Amino acid sequence: MALLSPRPSRRRGGRADRHRAAVRRLSQADPGLGRIIARIGPCTLSPRRAYFATLCDSIISQQLSTRVAEVIFARFTALYPKQRPTPVAVAKTPLSNLRAIGLSRQKAAYLKDLAESFQDGRVQPGRLVRQSNEEIIGALVSVHGIGRWTAEMFLIFSLNRLDVLPVDDLGIRKAIQRWYGFKTLPAARTIRKIGRPWHPYETVASWYLWRSLRLD
Repeated sequence: MALLSPRPSRRRGGRADRHRAAVRRLSQADPGLGRIIARIGPCTLSPRRAYFATLCDSIISQQLSTRVAEVIFARFTALYPKQRPTPVAVAKTPLSNLRAIGLSRQKAAYLKDLAESFQDGRVQPGRLVRQSNEEIIGALVSVHGIGRWTAEMFLIFSLNRLDVLPVDDLGIRKAIQRWYGFKTLPAARTIRKIGRPWHPYETVASWYLWRSLRLD
């Protein structure tokens, strides 16, 4: 049975301290994961503060190879001063300009809706620190082109919420299949069961599982 401990504060202590606490807890609660952690070393997860640009990148990258997505995102940011797209600027950008950089009509429309969501209050960056994970996911999935997986990646990589377990992520499923001895990719409910001892550090566990796919 996992050792119980209070949910870590998002405001107390530094990021490195929180990661060390997470590693100690995860290694105690799940020795198999602890062995993976020992091989990989310290967690280097850090927040991405450019929330709007990060979400634009997520939309642009959908169903594209990494290289193609990088090229199109670079073209996209080049449309704006200092390569910093803002909701106001993107909302004013003609669709023809977005199409000209290689975006489909649908993705261009998604970026427009994302820009509108930052202006009409569906997504409120100033409130994110006070909102629960599910409140943030609910706000983000109201935007065309953003699903739960993208919202969970935002919680993990932009906000560094510590308690996110993306059970539908293919990398997580592959890592659990490999390290926990499954013959096929595990279902979401199986991953939730395996991940119960990881709470409240599911994000850090997920980060190590992603990294573990590079191990021999």
